[in-house]
Amino acid sequence: MSSARKPDWLKMRPPSGREFTDIRETLRDRNLHTVCEEANCPNLGECWSGGAGTGDGEGGTATFMLMGDRCSRACNFCDVETGGMEPLDPDEPENVAEAVAEIGLDYVVLTSVDRDDLPDQGAGHFAETIREIKARHPGILVEVLIPDFQGEEQLVRKIIDAEPDVIAHNVETVERLQYPVRDRRAGYEQSLSVLEQVDRESDIYTKTSIMLGHGEYDHEVYRTLADCRERGVDIVTLGQYLRPSRDHLEVQRYDHPDKYETWRRVAEEELGFLYCASGPMVRSSYKAGELFVDAVLREGKSVEDARKAARPTQE
Repeated sequence: MSSARKPDWLKMRPPSGREFTDIRETLRDRNLHTVCEEANCPNLGECWSGGAGTGDGEGGTATFMLMGDRCSRACNFCDVETGGMEPLDPDEPENVAEAVAEIGLDYVVLTSVDRDDLPDQGAGHFAETIREIKARHPGILVEVLIPDFQGEEQLVRKIIDAEPDVIAHNVETVERLQYPVRDRRAGYEQSLSVLEQVDRESDIYTKTSIMLGHGEYDHEVYRTLADCRERGVDIVTLGQYLRPSRDHLEVQRYDHPDKYETWRRVAEEELGFLYCASGPMVRSSYKAGELFVDAVLREGKSVEDARKAARPTQE
């Protein structure tokens, strides 16, 4: 089965609103990039326009993409450009920290392209940005979505030592489909080893994400969730793969929202994840997950109360 017609539950809200415009202008002024734009995230309009569908009236949020807008890898699901790598911008850590203050965030998400071309694959630049934000804004919560750094433990350690509040790394799909979904330099065990190291060497929350719709079987999704939990992953998100263009992998299946709710219950109630955000439009950087972490770390709520805070319409 190849790409099917999108069902009604995958309708997207177009970008709009003052918060959306303000964030875009701030990013342009400081020559910054977001994965929201570069990867054509379907939630861009919702998140940048504020509230992320939670009804809480909060301002916009964005996921900053460090180290440029071109990636050294070519994953077949991703819309970020490949090749033509440029030198790192030494002012980027400071510019990101200043943009965080200007936008008015109290929870920031950082991710990056892969930079296999650099001696430390960009780990030091990533860590410097975390420290710059924390130094300027001690009360802010920082979540990072990091590359695998080819599984080199000393590079992952640089991120741990910078002390973000959440470290995420995505396995993306089930083991059988790692290629053709991901670049051949990525790998299932390599990604699991990164997550396991963070759990083993720190008290930082760990997080991963799985895309559905590539032709995976239910037992493979369950095994992937179980493998991640066994490696110490605390938080997981599941969302529908959407084809960015005709040059990318076709969608094999669209799962109904009820199926995603089933996976949420499996993840939390059977496998013991602290929190699972699961739905067709969920992405690895997702407002509900941020609300959960915020409720646990900043407000000191119990896991159960934090779950309710992150899902006000479902509990």
